[in-house]
Amino acid sequence: MTHKPSRSEFLTIRGLRYHVRHWGNAGAPKLFMLHGWMDVGASFQFVVDALQGEWHVIAPDWRGFGLSQRSGLDTYWFPDYLADLDAILRHYSPERAVYLLGHSMGGNVVGLYAGARPERIRKLINLEGPGLRGARPEQTPGRYAKWLDSLLEKPEMRTYPSQAAVAARLQKTNPRLSDDKAAFLARHWSAQNDAGAWEILGDPVHKQAGPLPYHVDDVMACWQAITAPVLWVEADQTNMWDWMGAKPAGRVELERRLAHLRDVTCKTVHDAGHMLHHDQPLALAQMIEEFLAN
Repeated sequence: MTHKPSRSEFLTIRGLRYHVRHWGNAGAPKLFMLHGWMDVGASFQFVVDALQGEWHVIAPDWRGFGLSQRSGLDTYWFPDYLADLDAILRHYSPERAVYLLGHSMGGNVVGLYAGARPERIRKLINLEGPGLRGARPEQTPGRYAKWLDSLLEKPEMRTYPSQAAVAARLQKTNPRLSDDKAAFLARHWSAQNDAGAWEILGDPVHKQAGPLPYHVDDVMACWQAITAPVLWVEADQTNMWDWMGAKPAGRVELERRLAHLRDVTCKTVHDAGHMLHHDQPLALAQMIEEFLAN
């Protein structure tokens, strides 16, 4: 499989060394792509390959993922992602509003950011970033206790004997991945440690649950403040309901949340799971370009 070439750049963002991947001519329209939890910017390669127009795609690795520096702290705080994104956009597009896309965790980040900085967003694309199910007050003591307990143990990532084993693990999680796609992702998703084993390029601290409850009303206030047109894309075989709540209640709640967006277009990618940018990149790229062209 032939891929469009990319190039790497490293920036200092809020005191951390950030890795940013670029595709396309720097003079082309900019399209920022933000990856999800335990993913990397290179994960968008297959969608970039399928784009028909000329784009300058900019895809950073979030702090503590991929080649970006780890925080060195015992907890990753979600607002830091918004502040990192703000700094990245100020660096690459200090004056012009941007096209912004986020997948999963990245979709949650861009949804909050677009409400906090509505003037900075020209069009917004959210790929399966609906948020979490709302927390109940009585759950708060247990959340804090769980977090405190997690700080007493050093988290670790599983290691693999080879890069091929990493690819096999990716295919086990997502059977739709072809051998060549899995091999490509494994190259960017893992690295060899000093002992010769292959480790996932993600800070193990990300595995720990944070202590703060998820307040849906606060998130919806941000969604309501978004002024840019929004493209919402989900997969027909998604596992979003694992964190949104089981169907049909989860579906009802998702529709309620989407109703907070003033200008939203909803699309479904067929024969795809949550990693829809891996499963159906051609269909997704077409949806993205049609939305940005209108």
